[in-house]
Amino acid sequence: MTDLELAKACIAGNRTAQQTVYDRNARVMMTVCLRYTGNRMEAEDVFQEGFVKAFNHMHQYNGAGSLGGWLRMIMVNTAINHLRAAKKLRYSQELEAAERLAGEEESALDGLASQDLMELVQRMPEGYRTVFNLFAIEGFGHKEIGEQLGISENTSKTQFLKARNWLKKQLVPADKRT
Repeated sequence: MTDLELAKACIAGNRTAQQTVYDRNARVMMTVCLRYTGNRMEAEDVFQEGFVKAFNHMHQYNGAGSLGGWLRMIMVNTAINHLRAAKKLRYSQELEAAERLAGEEESALDGLASQDLMELVQRMPEGYRTVFNLFAIEGFGHKEIGEQLGISENTSKTQFLKARNWLKKQLVPADKRT
């Protein structure tokens, strides 16, 4: 069954099709939710809300991309709305610090296992984590991120650079930090 056929079966109320969509995507979508929320309890709330939205709006899926990609965008938007509602998104606009960080080209993240990176991302401050996920993981541009979060493009860049710097600091042993 193609993604579009599966979506149409879900719209028709076919429980087997709905279970198939859930089974094929649940693990990846939970990972997306965890990346944005930082803890399992909040991630589960976002995950559940996201799947409810997906099934309620399945008629909007037009087959232009993969069903998994469409679900991912619902989960990302649900997570951002959840964070916004909880007033957890805080941004700073320290552009001088961002410019200084932008000059750092070496990557302290090279060779880091994906599970280790996932754990670090979950520990990031909320604003850093949200922009980092949208830019580095989801592939949005800073202008798009700014529009989606209601911040300036420069603030998005600043938050990403601070997130990257925060990650680098986490990788330096405590006795070697300056």
